[in-house]
Amino acid sequence: MKKKITISFIALLFSLLTIVGGASAQTVTYRPSLVHKNGAMAYEHMKYLAYEIGPRVAGSDNERKAGEYIESQFARIGFETSVQDFSYTRRGITTKSSNVIAYKPGKSSKQIIVGAHYDSVAIGRGVDDNASGVGVLLEVAEVLKNIPTPYSIVFIAFGAEETGLRGSNYYAANMSQKEIENTIGMINMDSLAVGDNMYVYGSAGDAGFIRDQALEIVKKKKLNVGTNPGLNPDYPAGTTGDWSDHAPFESLGIPYGYLEATNWEIGALDGYDQTVKHGGVWHTGNDTLEFIASEYPGRIEEHLSTFSTLLTDLLKFMNKSSTSK
Repeated sequence: MKKKITISFIALLFSLLTIVGGASAQTVTYRPSLVHKNGAMAYEHMKYLAYEIGPRVAGSDNERKAGEYIESQFARIGFETSVQDFSYTRRGITTKSSNVIAYKPGKSSKQIIVGAHYDSVAIGRGVDDNASGVGVLLEVAEVLKNIPTPYSIVFIAFGAEETGLRGSNYYAANMSQKEIENTIGMINMDSLAVGDNMYVYGSAGDAGFIRDQALEIVKKKKLNVGTNPGLNPDYPAGTTGDWSDHAPFESLGIPYGYLEATNWEIGALDGYDQTVKHGGVWHTGNDTLEFIASEYPGRIEEHLSTFSTLLTDLLKFMNKSSTSK
């Protein structure tokens, strides 16, 4: 689906990207050298996916290259990594894609799934939707690699989301009952870069513990993140719709959390109009770094930093028993 950065940081980032520019997406030795915090590494991964690779349409060579890039980064970090291939038929055409999976053991064998889709539509560069989500996924995975976490973490980059949540549906459909019962929740990230406001959503009722704990972190760290205000009765306060990769897991009874940047107070009050100034940017030719940086200076950097900070702390201090009954 669908704040400011210093001049010295821009210069450093540009020089680093110039060094790696032109490298093959399959190059396992690519090593982002920025300190992996404050969204800087997420930005570098996001730009690599959107510009060194480009639009990542489901089943295309570019989607495959993006998957290989993500796999190489998980392996470089040092995680046990696997690829889950799948195919689907749409309008008589069979398409192949894959989910890229990394596993981080935690203090408990109970696990939480953290995911973001890496495919995009053909128009634009897919910076917001969803190289931004994958960038934060990879940064947080690296930040947490040597930190004991309360739960084991399954990091998943989903393929073919834009053609009907194909990757997440396939993964969820192939979970055993034991795996389902062992999974305390799923956190999804989709379109983090451009929306006017940063949000975290979650399941309704007591199952919304991921959202609730995230909002406690927001309050403690004074982060600029809210939740759906519930102006549209079809989407109660704190929740969202079923249009992204959290939906297949929710259908299995797994509680979800969902990070997104958009604007629930404009248009049809359904989160599809991301900005007051330009409406929706995802799935348009405006989903580029040039457009977003020009129209909203510093927004990408602020969003990636904020979401990376929030997700890192959420995974470090997650405690299902403290809020669920």
